[in-house]
Amino acid sequence: MEGQVSRTGLSLRPAKTPSIADALTLKHGDLFLVTESDGDVPVDELHATGLYYHDCRFLDGYELRLAGERQEALVSTAGRGYQSLIELTNPELVAPDGRVLAPMHTIGIKWSRTLDSDELVLRDAIRIRNNGEEVVDLPVSFNFRARFQDVFSVRLLDPRVAGRPSRPRAEDRCLHLEYHGADDVIRRVTVCFEESPDAWEGTTAVFSVSLGPREEREIQVIIGLSEEAVAVPDAQPALRTDDQETLMARHAEAEKEWRSDQTGVRSSSLLLDSIIDRSVRDLYLLRSCLDGEGYYAAGVPWFATLFGRDSIISALQTLAFDTSIARQTLRILAKYQGVACDPWREEQPGKILHELRVGELARTKRIPHSPYYGSIDATPLFLVLVAEYFAWSGDRATIEELEPNVQAALRWLEDNQDDKGYLSYCSNSPEALVNQGWKDSANGIPNADGTPAEPPIALAEVQAYAYLARVRLADMYRRLGCPERAEPLERQAEALRKRFNEDFWIDSRACYALALQKGGRPTRVRSSNSGHCLWAGIAEPDLARRCRKRLMRPDMFTGWGIRTLSNREVAYSPVGYHLGSVWPHDNSLIMDGFRRYGFDAAALELFSGMMRAAMHFNLYRLPELFAGFSKAEYEVPVNYPLASKPQAWSAGAMPFMLAGLLGLRPEANLHRLNVVSPVLPPYIDWLELNNLSVGPGRVDLRFQRTSTGVAVEVRRKDPPLQVVIRL
Repeated sequence: MEGQVSRTGLSLRPAKTPSIADALTLKHGDLFLVTESDGDVPVDELHATGLYYHDCRFLDGYELRLAGERQEALVSTAGRGYQSLIELTNPELVAPDGRVLAPMHTIGIKWSRTLDSDELVLRDAIRIRNNGEEVVDLPVSFNFRARFQDVFSVRLLDPRVAGRPSRPRAEDRCLHLEYHGADDVIRRVTVCFEESPDAWEGTTAVFSVSLGPREEREIQVIIGLSEEAVAVPDAQPALRTDDQETLMARHAEAEKEWRSDQTGVRSSSLLLDSIIDRSVRDLYLLRSCLDGEGYYAAGVPWFATLFGRDSIISALQTLAFDTSIARQTLRILAKYQGVACDPWREEQPGKILHELRVGELARTKRIPHSPYYGSIDATPLFLVLVAEYFAWSGDRATIEELEPNVQAALRWLEDNQDDKGYLSYCSNSPEALVNQGWKDSANGIPNADGTPAEPPIALAEVQAYAYLARVRLADMYRRLGCPERAEPLERQAEALRKRFNEDFWIDSRACYALALQKGGRPTRVRSSNSGHCLWAGIAEPDLARRCRKRLMRPDMFTGWGIRTLSNREVAYSPVGYHLGSVWPHDNSLIMDGFRRYGFDAAALELFSGMMRAAMHFNLYRLPELFAGFSKAEYEVPVNYPLASKPQAWSAGAMPFMLAGLLGLRPEANLHRLNVVSPVLPPYIDWLELNNLSVGPGRVDLRFQRTSTGVAVEVRRKDPPLQVVIRL
């Protein structure tokens, strides 16, 4: 989603954006905060940090200074997702007359901050300690800036606003910042200190702090946000007065309640347990709600909203851990399913949205994201999720509710096939995304000579998704007692499988073409997209075997994961967004494809590579993507500077890979779980799944390494659930 350019030249993610590789990210509901590692949101620089809500960066400046100086970060962490803890110390602090106010490293600052989306509040507690032996007298200042920028303006590094900001107003303990949007919404920021500053200098609060040896002082700040219709001009954010401990207790209880309904993982590997725990924490962090339905927001900071493809894939990845998010995701996507033909938004009847935005630019129709439908793969993936959700849940009521949406999506698949029966894209909208698969950057679909593929473009993985959708829906309909609906889907899937293997296979490259372009010409590059064809099961067995070998060669497999593009290709770049980088979600689908065809050794190697990569990232958090340098070149995976962290389908990658290794095959309508040929890497002796949900039943399983393979023990199960083990 980075570097995308529309036909009007509108860049949807600028190359100039500063790195967010070391940023701290907090999120709770639809409220999120991105800061630099020392807690700062710089006032005078172009940056991506700030306090965001509903696609608006409300606060884009928040600086803490002692004697006018920025402090040094000793440690900063946001492991809990909704809270960060930062320990700072001082450089030498000098008065304007040259006096040393505080020698270097004699002041300690503990900065604790917590988000609360229920009240739209950021609460900060800044505890300043004098670790020296002399009295110190320091000016402590807090500088704020609020330009209320739409997230698209931030991504364009365009400070212009469409509406009208009001003059900042400081009084007593509070600073009031306000913006009258062109969408007839008044957005406000109210900054309140627990005690009044000694002075206000514009939007800067100044405290005179005097500390004796070993003394400390705490300054508390509450920042509240609000959105109101213009017709309610005098409303102010109501700031909740919960202290940090009370707020944290509420957060901890809410997280505990959510996790109690998830499948639990425990193993002999502390590393694996830590990685899975981080994945679950990040998924909790990325939960969002729209119209009463929950979904996983795609990622922070740029994609903290509903994305068809991303939200579907992350729901698919986590079905073995939580089926409820899949049900809610399906329902919210069904609500926004296309019903009309709107070329500007690329809406078509039956089509599933690409991206929904609720900020000022979308509300005033300056961008088409209200919602925007420019995605070729969200619709077949929606159908895959419907079928997989039924397999895990056996929830007939929801399937019946969604049946009109399923039929509309199937009609869209049929109505949008090209002359050869493939789904392709070639939009005439001036604001359209140039590429509309998951590799949607402008240069993401190259030819062997490095030139971009020429529309119309039929992507390999999209045809595979369409095949899988028909196969899985046919199975679902048979289980529901509707063979008349299953049979045509099976015929269509088989016909698609046959022509796909004839038209897309590039024998000289031992892989599938990335795409067919104008005139049916293949893009003859070696890409990770071939692995998605194995995940979907469309590949002929012999071609799947050759494809697996191709993907695991050193030009594709880095030791950490499989590159998006071979390093032998002209277009390759290790830091290209889709041109050689490594994406965890991409690798999770490929690994599951390896398991589908019985390539267990390759699956274990890929799983282990992702585990090693996660081990090196902060908090064991797999980012959206990382650079395509090999493990042989660097002993650690190399950051991609603009990667979102956390990202939903990256958080879902390791849980999905683990479920794939364990061979979990649900048949909830029959009250049955099949465990088929489970495998474990050699460094994991045992693993337990607790509270695994299949339909209404729950089961606890233990997987134990033996001299001949992996033994499975059913430790507890709810009747009438059956567990069938096939080693």
